[in-house]
Amino acid sequence: MSKNVSLVLGSGGARGMAHVGVIRWLEEHGYTIQSISGCSMGALVGGFYAAGKMDAFTHWICNVSTFDLVKLLDFKGSGGLVSGETLMKKLNELLGEQNIESLPIKYTAIAADVHAEKEIWINKGSLLEAIRASISLPLFFTPYELDGRMLIDGGVLNPVPIAPTFHDKTDLTIAVNLGGTVDPQYNINDNNETDSVSEKVIAYLQSITIADSLIGKNSIYKVADQSFDAMQGTIARMKLSAYPPDIEIEIPRNLCGTLEFNRVEEIIEYGYQKCQETLA
Repeated sequence: MSKNVSLVLGSGGARGMAHVGVIRWLEEHGYTIQSISGCSMGALVGGFYAAGKMDAFTHWICNVSTFDLVKLLDFKGSGGLVSGETLMKKLNELLGEQNIESLPIKYTAIAADVHAEKEIWINKGSLLEAIRASISLPLFFTPYELDGRMLIDGGVLNPVPIAPTFHDKTDLTIAVNLGGTVDPQYNINDNNETDSVSEKVIAYLQSITIADSLIGKNSIYKVADQSFDAMQGTIARMKLSAYPPDIEIEIPRNLCGTLEFNRVEEIIEYGYQKCQETLA
């Protein structure tokens, strides 16, 4: 059986590190990824893989401290808490200047045009700019202006972007849906988040006397985060029902919090085992 694959990598914050585990399993079992369509963290992981830099990114994210991650979040955004400039400088160190047209793998990043209310496919130009536009989580990151458009996280409109792969001449389309059904064995509220980026962000906001309604137990931040996950899960089910891939790898949306990057190795391993379970 031929194993040329179009890989669709969905959005979902830190859950997106499961994409790394999926890609590792596919490579180890003789699959060839010829096309990637990614949204948000899917665009980031997929972009690094397409550029041949996924190992460098994974090594960095697995070894960086939560404190150093938080230092990358420059709390001086406009239209969002974080500007993203410091983070992009770090990603540039890891990735370098890359043009999408020069990548050995077909690549498309999905963002959303907030004014035109439509999804935007970015498949040419700067890879870093494509990633930055696609990861612009509303309220958290400043929207990114590209070619005169104000772009936000593509997961707002299409969290599992299958359509860019429709004309691929591959044998299989595999979609990784990070907005899967809630698994009762995972309860985000029970996780020890004392070392998570999320907790550090909240601590920072407390230090500058942000109102408790923004950062408390039922804060605007937490309600918005859970609402965004619920919205993406619903949209993903509709998209996958209308345009089913050959294989769907479903990651429960309560596997971890959006900013729980302190659990990267665990999440990568989950993605690996879930791919094994689905494809083997």
